[in-house]
Amino acid sequence: METRNEDYKNIKGWGIDADPKNEPTYPMKNYTGDDHDRINWDRPIQQQVEVEILKSNEHSRMPAVFGTTVPPSGISGRIRRHAFTHSEGSWWHWLPLILADRINMVEGIVDDLKHGYIPNVFAERGWKAEFKYNPKGAAQKIAVGVLVTGAIIGLIYLKKKKKKLSYL
Repeated sequence: METRNEDYKNIKGWGIDADPKNEPTYPMKNYTGDDHDRINWDRPIQQQVEVEILKSNEHSRMPAVFGTTVPPSGISGRIRRHAFTHSEGSWWHWLPLILADRINMVEGIVDDLKHGYIPNVFAERGWKAEFKYNPKGAAQKIAVGVLVTGAIIGLIYLKKKKKKLSYL
């Protein structure tokens, strides 16, 4: 069945981009007509899979090219594998990926220490720029960090003290 543009004229906004002068890039764009030819492209040669690649469950095939420098590993890798079992439109896909990134950062620091390299966390986290351009925000972050760390240590201390008293 063939459809014609006239069939859709009753839909508000249909064909709004048909006028090239009503395009956001007009008159800067050098319109050649090739924009409508992009569906006729040759797919690049498929890259060989040599490491584990996590693929969306919403796509039937692998992308033609992909990154292979950091395959999933450790706890963060397990979380990433779990995240890719869920739809990309779900919180259960994206929130675990954010958590996995944070865990992977800690795994990287542990790996550095294991190999005898002491990371310069101060420089790597951009604290020099933070102190220079946002000293009030940097002070707030440090204060919150000290308070949270102090609270955790205090709770651990109280719990141990309470345990000691319960033995008496």
